[in-house]
Order: sequence, then C-alpha cells, then structure tokens
Amino acid sequence: MKSKKILVWFRNDLRLHDNEMLVEAIAKSDSILPVYFFDPRYFGDTRFQTAKTGSTRARFLIESIHSLRRAFQDFRGDILLIQGRPEDHMLDLVERFEISEVYHHREVGPEETGISAHVEDALWKQKINLRHFIGHTLYNKEDLPFPIKDIPDVFNQFKKKTERDAIVKSCFEAPVQISFVENSEWGQIPGLEDLGFDVDEPVGGEQYAKGGETAGLAHLEDLLKHGSEIYSKNSSKVTPDNPGFSSKLSAWLALGCLSPRKVYWQFKAAENEFGGNSNFNQVLLGLLWRDYFRFMFKKHGIRFFQEPDFERLIVTPVEEDSDLVKNWKAGQTGHLLVDRYMQELDRSGFIPHAGRLIVATYLIHIIKAHWTKGAAYFEEKLTDYSAASNWGNWANVAGAGLSAGSKGGFDLEKQFKIMDVVVLY
Repeated sequence: MKSKKILVWFRNDLRLHDNEMLVEAIAKSDSILPVYFFDPRYFGDTRFQTAKTGSTRARFLIESIHSLRRAFQDFRGDILLIQGRPEDHMLDLVERFEISEVYHHREVGPEETGISAHVEDALWKQKINLRHFIGHTLYNKEDLPFPIKDIPDVFNQFKKKTERDAIVKSCFEAPVQISFVENSEWGQIPGLEDLGFDVDEPVGGEQYAKGGETAGLAHLEDLLKHGSEIYSKNSSKVTPDNPGFSSKLSAWLALGCLSPRKVYWQFKAAENEFGGNSNFNQVLLGLLWRDYFRFMFKKHGIRFFQEPDFERLIVTPVEEDSDLVKNWKAGQTGHLLVDRYMQELDRSGFIPHAGRLIVATYLIHIIKAHWTKGAAYFEEKLTDYSAASNWGNWANVAGAGLSAGSKGGFDLEKQFKIMDVVVLY
C-alpha cells in the first residue's frame, strides 16, 4: 500500500509545542516533510524607502530556523530549507516526494494571504489539497462567541464579550515521535549575506532576544521564576529611565516560536502562585490585542483602515522623507524620550509598547507625517514585527483604525502629557 506523506509548510509557526498543524500531520500521515521557504519577497526593499526585513529580525529568523532544525534532528529528521518563492517550488516538491496533502497556517496580511492563494492555485491543478490551520491566536475562531463577520469592531467590546463567553483551550502537546519522508539533501541555512544583507554593516548591537523555540521557552520560564519581582516594576509613569514593565515575549510570539496559549496558561499558573497584578494583566491584555488585530484583518482586510485611498497610499506612498522624518528615524529630534526610544529601536530591534505609542504620537501629531511612514519603518526595524499588530496599532494612533477612538484604545491626550513631562525632565 502506498504510504501517505504530508508536506508541512512552516511560516510564522516555528515551534513543536502547541502546534495543531504538526500534530495533525503526524497523526494523519505515515511520514511528514517539513519545509521552510526563505522567500525573497521578504528580503527586498519597499516603496517606503525601507527594507522589508531588517538585519536584526533576519538574524532572529535564522536563529529560529536553527532551533527548529535541531528539534527535528533530535527525532532523526530535518526540515527542508529552500531559498525561493513557495509557489515556484511546491509542485516540484509534491511530485518528487509523492506528497498527498500540504498543511500550513493561514495568515491574515494581504501579502501573506496572496502567497497562500498562489500556492493553493498551483496545487489545485494537481488535485492536491492545501489544508489551512489557524495557530497564531489565543482564541480559536470557532471558540469565539460570534462568527468572524460579527466580531465587534471596537476593541473594548471584543475584549468584554470574549473574556466573558469564550474559553482558551489547553495546549497541544509537543510530539514524542515523528516519522520523516526519506531525503538525502535538506538544504543549508542561509547567512545574512545570502539573504542580501551587507555583512560589512553592523547588525543591531544590543540584541535583546535569541531566536528559536528553545530560547523563547527559556525566557518565559525565567520571567515567571521571578514572578515576585514583576510586582516591584513600576509601569505607571514612563520616563527615560523607567520604560515600564515589558515581558519582551513579542519576538518569539511573532515568529511562532512561542504559542500565545502557552504564554497564557503559564501566566495563569504564575497568578495562582503569586496572585494577580497589573503587569500580569498587561501581558494578557497584549495577547488579546494581538487576537483583535488578526481577527480584524480576517474580517475586513484592508478595509480595516478607515482612510480614503488607502490602497493608493500603499502602492504609491506620499513624498520622500522630509528632514523631520529622517531626524525622527535617526533619533535626532531634540525630544529626549523620543530620541532615546528611536535609538534603542535601531540598536536592538525592540522598544516597549509605551515607547511605540510615544514615538508614533510624535511622528503623526507633531511632525504631521503620514502614519504609513512610521509603520513601514517599524516593519524594517522591529524584531517582533507582525503585520496585523504593527499596521493596526499605527492606524489606531493616527485615528485611521476601527478601534482608534474607543475606550481602552489610543489616548492622544495622555501621550501628549507624557511627552510634555519628559520635555521638562
């Protein structure tokens, strides 16, 4: 009897724990072929005079692939690595390895969904099914108290109804046994130079996180080991010397090295030991905001952005950077807190959420630059870049998002007060 082989197409889901796609593929097949594509579309330039992916995030990605490869090698297997577009290689892989079905996680950004559509069209011609999974959210869409089309557009309403009526499922266990498709050549992990980066230019010098599932789980464990210390971190007042509490879990969440449900249940366990506090609540609130933006993109697509001619702005961005925007990017505005955050972003690929609101407020409401300039620059610089969260948050600060003016959403007056205090600091 012909064995059933499933190709598991990894994207932003670089983990073994709580990975329904992987669990299902193992259960429904005789062997699996894990594959990751280094898609050149993610390593080029954008229309905004920025790079699609900066060197700091590229390094984090490479480390994350190293970690996933080692995890599969522990099972005497591997992951096939290909530099190229998925739709250009998928049919060859299906034919060469006699694949019966392809599994992947569905994304919500227009570029990512477009890539899925290209692959699905190619596979359809060979009567091969592309099965979609959703493994990036805290809540499964089928567990929400409303269908996608009826999800409240205002975050506060989404939060209230979801916390009251939905459940967070337990995590899928990491596999204990995996059978791999026979293969002799699994491909090399590219270096930064292979992805088009200038190796003579310095990569972010203060990397705040090492990529991969192993590092992400270790950071989460270490964070919760010191649960009592989280109480002492004051997040009520933002100053240059007090950025507030940040779990710094976001980069691992963005690439799927950590599951949001894993984070949720670990924090809930910590609450049972240490009791609840505002910093624990802040982490759980951040997970909800991640869900909200993903579900909004799923429901509305780019119609989420309440701005005339938004598609034109993306295809043909506004004028080239002014000197004010260039100074903002370089951290040379003359505003103490804005400059510190922008310089930190350039060095490390990370600034806390409070800092992102402050620098966005300055760009949009003081410099009066269009918000898409900031969103595109963050796309290049952030190690934890996620399309839905990044573009959704920037739109909210600009008043162009569906939840921008809602209670619990962006508070412009509050940000002005923080910035005014720091001017006098």
